[in-house]
Amino acid sequence: MSNAPVVVAVDGSEHSLKALEWARTEALRHGSPLVVSHVLPDSVQLYAARRSSLADPSQPKEYADPVAEHVRDVLAGAPELPAEVRYESLEGSVPEALRVTGEQSLMLVMGSRGRGGFAALLLGSNSRAVASTAAFPVVVVPHAARSAEAGAGQSAGRVVLGLHAAETADDVVAFAFAEAAARGTTVQVVSAYAIPPAPVMVVDNPFQAIPPEGLADDGNAVPAEREMLRSQTERLAPFRARWPQVPVEQAAVPGDAAERLVTASRSAALVVVGRHHPRRSVGSLMIGSVAHAVLHHAHGPVAVVPTLSDDE
Repeated sequence: MSNAPVVVAVDGSEHSLKALEWARTEALRHGSPLVVSHVLPDSVQLYAARRSSLADPSQPKEYADPVAEHVRDVLAGAPELPAEVRYESLEGSVPEALRVTGEQSLMLVMGSRGRGGFAALLLGSNSRAVASTAAFPVVVVPHAARSAEAGAGQSAGRVVLGLHAAETADDVVAFAFAEAAARGTTVQVVSAYAIPPAPVMVVDNPFQAIPPEGLADDGNAVPAEREMLRSQTERLAPFRARWPQVPVEQAAVPGDAAERLVTASRSAALVVVGRHHPRRSVGSLMIGSVAHAVLHHAHGPVAVVPTLSDDE
């Protein structure tokens, strides 16, 4: 159980209501408060500022937020709510307001698109901006069209962790294990190596997941795969000791890591990726190419966990 809240950003769109439902379930799973945050539109903020400057006592001091009222009605029909639910109407730019309100959160949950932008975009500008810069985990829940392609089974699926054994930060790995423990499911660890696949390959099977106890030095695996599995095992040892109840599957796959993670997202409850490449500065607004691609193309929720440099 955590006292840190699960914060969800809403704007009344169907995308944000899908994120709201995911966040409600997540808060219940962790025993955390749920904070529902709505950043007021610019027009409303300008009107409120003008009304405040006029200091007209006949006008109400606070603006009635119709999105917050709509969300209250939506949650009133939910089968179960966290013990504590709070509503926030925020001012400022959407990314900055959400970065501030999410500072002490367990995670911030957003829809992949909001009311603005083009319907064809896979990822909205606000979701991308927050996931790229927030100092806490950000979970982006895909819109219905993308998640529908994955089919059923996501809610009961594995937590998939994209791992570079030498570079992925401890916070990223710990987040994946904590999520799997809260869900009572498996962590599937996926790493990619850059050599061509073997000539004999089952096309319908994107990769083979191997439990740690199944690793055998029998010489059947290619050297790069065998070494990567060994590196994974060593890297994961302290996390398996901390969460002994969490089953672990390991997969070392040839080719592009992002493509493999997107494929795994079709049946995953959550995909977890680190954000910053260690060779970039902490203040960089860019995210690594793998996280960027997974955010844009995954068929299920993606958690982007920030990576701090060694001197941070």
